[in-house]
Amino acid sequence: MSATNLPPAAVLTRKAEAETCADPSSVMTLLADSDGTAGGFTTYRSTFAKGAVGAPAHFHTRASELFFVIGGALKVLVGEEVTVLMEGDFLAVPPRTPHAFAAAPGCEADVLFVFTPGMGRFDYLRLLGRVMRGEADPKEIAESSERFDNHYVDSPVWRAALEGSA
Repeated sequence: MSATNLPPAAVLTRKAEAETCADPSSVMTLLADSDGTAGGFTTYRSTFAKGAVGAPAHFHTRASELFFVIGGALKVLVGEEVTVLMEGDFLAVPPRTPHAFAAAPGCEADVLFVFTPGMGRFDYLRLLGRVMRGEADPKEIAESSERFDNHYVDSPVWRAALEGSA
């Protein structure tokens, strides 16, 4: 078998060895970035505190984003619809579809995220943590939209959903 025909290597990330990024309302456990998966996927786990706002409305041009709720409940926007994912629920958001997420009102959320195809996103997650902790300028996020395929959009539906949670 030639090197170009070899199957991709298995990916194993031990809990004790996984890098974590934290901000005041969530902890992200970085599991596998695209450089270690032959570009196949990127995955991380986020735990959100009660009332934590995750990501504002955004879309990706190249990747589908997959959500699996391990525990708690996650409020999500998909297109123009807001719903709540409960423990055990799965959601796949295709490219170019606006979406957003936050812990559901009064709930914590523990969520596994997968992007496919993968792309280097761990630096983006690290940047988010630095911005949330006041260690980096928020304009760095806007400046990185092409690099990390994260394109923010205005969503009156999502704003109203968050205001209704207060």
